[in-house]
Amino acid sequence: MSTATSNEIDGFEERLRQRAAAKANPLDTVPVQADHQPRGVIPNTPLSVSLISFLLGSLFAFGLLLFATDGFGRYWWSTRQLGFFLAAWSAFHWGEFAVTAGWNREKCSVDSFLLENGALYHVAHSVALSEYLITLYFKPEWKHHHYVSTAGIVLTVVGQALRSIAMIHAGTNFSHVLAFRKAQGHVLVTDGIYQWFRHPSYAGFFYWALGTQLVLQNPVSFVFFAAVLWRFFYRRIRAEEAYLIRFFGDDYRSYKRSVGTKIPFIF
Repeated sequence: MSTATSNEIDGFEERLRQRAAAKANPLDTVPVQADHQPRGVIPNTPLSVSLISFLLGSLFAFGLLLFATDGFGRYWWSTRQLGFFLAAWSAFHWGEFAVTAGWNREKCSVDSFLLENGALYHVAHSVALSEYLITLYFKPEWKHHHYVSTAGIVLTVVGQALRSIAMIHAGTNFSHVLAFRKAQGHVLVTDGIYQWFRHPSYAGFFYWALGTQLVLQNPVSFVFFAAVLWRFFYRRIRAEEAYLIRFFGDDYRSYKRSVGTKIPFIF
């Protein structure tokens, strides 16, 4: 693409941003950039956002109640482990939208909940829940290693905090969508949490997901999650960094040499 064409596109996007800012309503969930327009089946409306937030909040409250009371010991499935998992899952998805709305609004839409995150994502969590409930029903003694669940809670909370802090610190430089060209105003973030993690949002999600499986004491799903997520992030980071080198050149090469991802075997 020629420099002139690139400048024309950037100028067009800037005019779109100015036009959107001039008539933006605080309840709008329409991203300014075309690359971030919602692509899922959930309608991108304030009604959808409020309904999803209500449902996620209700699930979070239910999970927190199970976690705090151990389900009052009433049912075989109402455990602290399941309660924490439900609360962590709903908090993650609500948090993705909330952080995007608060610190990266020009890219915010109903897709920011990440509820339409691919079929494999939902299959993985369905398998995890099935493994937990089937094992709990037939072999409840296998779920009584409390130190494993405690370690999982710590890992989940740390992973969530790492991801949210990374998104907040990067601000408008963060994107749920892989960027194929450098947008106007896009800068290389290397301070804050990015001094220690090259891709802190990816590392955060990686450890958050593994932590949830430790909480549930799911050995099969733990291995499955680790393998699938490692493969996904290995490919995603390689693709993303090819563009970051194109955008920032030697600055990114130097940053890459000095800061690791902190995801095992992804250098």
